[in-house]
Amino acid sequence: MNSEKRKKLQDSGWQVGSTQEFLGLSDSESAYIELKLSLGENLKKIRLQKHLTQTELAKLLRSNQSRIAKMEAGDPSVTIDLLIKSLLSLGSSRQDLARIISQN
Repeated sequence: MNSEKRKKLQDSGWQVGSTQEFLGLSDSESAYIELKLSLGENLKKIRLQKHLTQTELAKLLRSNQSRIAKMEAGDPSVTIDLLIKSLLSLGSSRQDLARIISQN
């Protein structure tokens, strides 16, 4: 959020803070969530680069479209293990995964 918008909100009586502060997350919990979101975003990015629909990716992974949607949206029921396996199935290398992880 830019400083002008932040100041305008605060002047109007709003409290401005981070999601981590709002939810009372520890640094490790926040980092875990950011990692899962980053993996899901990259899964979607690679799927789109390969011109696959969620349904086509689901067939490739022996899953279903709604599960792919949950993976891409960062649903809490999706594990990091599943995200990594899916990225590897799409051809991501260990170096690609390291790059995704190191961006956080």
